[in-house]
Amino acid sequence: MSTFIVKGSVINNPSQNNIGKAHFVRLVATGATQTVLVTSEDSTTLGEVYLHAAGDTAIIEKAPTDQITFANGHAAAVGSPRS
Repeated sequence: MSTFIVKGSVINNPSQNNIGKAHFVRLVATGATQTVLVTSEDSTTLGEVYLHAAGDTAIIEKAPTDQITFANGHAAAVGSPRS
């Protein structure tokens, strides 16, 4: 279990969403085998995160304008307790 500061509302199934221009985003899969796509503001693919099963989580760091697409999952802006 990790500690983080909640900084926004949960966004269900985000599609090309910058998640409130968050720097850190917590991802939670709601279905099996989920791929999270991170793109730049001009839709250039920057990377992908793979979550294996419902309930899997990850926290990623991104630029404020980077966008997340996550077909079957939740995304929320978070911060570090050290920030």
